[in-house]
Amino acid sequence: MLAPLGLGFVLGIKHATEADHLAAVSTIVSERRSLWQSAGVGALWGIGHTASLLVAGVFVVGLGVAIPERVANVLELLVALMIVFLGMRLLRAHIHSHTHGGKPHMHLHFHDERHAAGTLHTTAHGNLSRWRPVLVGIVHGLAGSAALTLLVLSTVVRDGSALLGFAYLAAFGAGSIGGMLLMSCLISLPFSLGLRFFQRTVLPLRLLTGIFSTGFGIWYAWRIVEKL
Repeated sequence: MLAPLGLGFVLGIKHATEADHLAAVSTIVSERRSLWQSAGVGALWGIGHTASLLVAGVFVVGLGVAIPERVANVLELLVALMIVFLGMRLLRAHIHSHTHGGKPHMHLHFHDERHAAGTLHTTAHGNLSRWRPVLVGIVHGLAGSAALTLLVLSTVVRDGSALLGFAYLAAFGAGSIGGMLLMSCLISLPFSLGLRFFQRTVLPLRLLTGIFSTGFGIWYAWRIVEKL
């Protein structure tokens, strides 16, 4: 019994490091100000990801419903469009004009999760930002290699029991939570250190993150459209 559970945990860690997951999560992490907040992003992503896998597992284990390949491709396309949206959202910027010493000048800044004074947004947008990692994790859990995970799950159930299948999913989910938590912390290092010591580097880093996410999402969507 320990062998499939250990395999599920390791595959969960590996699953968290896939490019589409990192592209999406990096756009959210780039807006956080500390390692703790970034770790929270990774944990929330893993919770959403595991929750959707468990729901899908109920259909596979309990009802014996297989996921059609076309449905899996449509879900992957949804992931690609979500990555493009997250990248474009990060690229949103305002150009503000100010006057200092009688001379007007303009500067560029990104939308942030906090005001300049450090107070948290209390609007609906601010509330949504807290749940964004969970929603992204849910979408990821239903698409991509999650479908392959359910194929492995069906094999585990056939050779063992439904209880073993759900234990495998739980182990996979724990691995994905731990893997994404670690990756979120690693991704956040340049941003958190930049905010503390090299503030001029934060804006270019966010710009590069937004460009990478948008470009990767478009490429990913093109690959999936070719399959449909």
